[in-house]
Amino acid sequence: MHQFYIDPDIRKATTLPTSFYTDPKVFELVKEKVFATTWQWVGDAQTLIPLEGSVAPSSFLEPLIPEPILLVREATEQVQCVSNVCTHRGNILVHHPAKVKQLVCTYHGRRFERNGRFLSMPEFETAADFPRPCDDLHRYNLVNWAQHLFVSLAPAYDFSEVLSDLNQRVGFLPLEQFRYDPLRSRDYMVNCHWALYCDNYLEGFHIPFVHQGLNTAIDFETYTTLLYQYANLQIGYAKGDSESFDLPKGHPDYGKEVAAYYYWIFPNMMFNFYPWGLSINIVRPLSIHKTKVSFLTYVWDETKIETGAGAALDKVEREDEFVVEAVQKGIQSRQYSTGRFSPTREQGVHHFHRLLASFVG
Repeated sequence: MHQFYIDPDIRKATTLPTSFYTDPKVFELVKEKVFATTWQWVGDAQTLIPLEGSVAPSSFLEPLIPEPILLVREATEQVQCVSNVCTHRGNILVHHPAKVKQLVCTYHGRRFERNGRFLSMPEFETAADFPRPCDDLHRYNLVNWAQHLFVSLAPAYDFSEVLSDLNQRVGFLPLEQFRYDPLRSRDYMVNCHWALYCDNYLEGFHIPFVHQGLNTAIDFETYTTLLYQYANLQIGYAKGDSESFDLPKGHPDYGKEVAAYYYWIFPNMMFNFYPWGLSINIVRPLSIHKTKVSFLTYVWDETKIETGAGAALDKVEREDEFVVEAVQKGIQSRQYSTGRFSPTREQGVHHFHRLLASFVG
């Protein structure tokens, strides 16, 4: 039995033990207990399915959970997510994005409506008790937020709670005007456990020590962490004349110079809002000691992209990689087991560890 406990009092709590990061059985347990029951960003509708009647195959979280899913945009502009697996013999239905009237299995000709409802099947005229409800394609839970699509296989929580927290701070932005920039988007391969990467993201404690450039753009002394049930927010306030948001009256931070809003959504999604736009970071576990981090860039105001806290993101990422890969090596030590949390600087990591312990244990 693998059970973990994190004291709710951060002043007394210790971090997850090294076994969480090094035990292959725990890694598999996290896959089923955490990732299979939470939400994943699977793309944006404008890029994946821009036209009415279009479909796009995808995967829930490849390679960890390579569940074949199909994103569908109906004529009503409604976006849905259904299984991309034929209910006859398990064949993959759609291999490439396309505009279609129906879904037709190329193996034996079974047909479905775009929304997954079974239509017809050759040579089944004499089959008893057919079709059944299970002959329809399974429909997954999908949330569309400003054209960003989130899917869950079996959600343990209501995603609308998370969106409510995001909208409170960034809802004033014209999010649907943000445009994906493939030239500024890239994947990073990091030699560490996926949760170590998240641990690092969830605290600004390391900024003065690791990110000298970023430290000149934000005020470390006023750096703030706000905790929600399944998400948290780090606010970086501008230092000097660094670029900041033009916040409207009535905004919770009106009158303050905010350089960046760093949103983390449990367990592995980061949404970083800057005056120029949005950088989405998706942390994908490849193995117990290797992680792929996808940086997806959505630009709103290109004139500000190389200024303030949102500048030189590749350099910041490389600096983070150096640290987390060193920690990955360090936790293999026989002399290290667990550590303590800074009560003033590591509230986000403590929150993350409590969620992990709750879901796994």
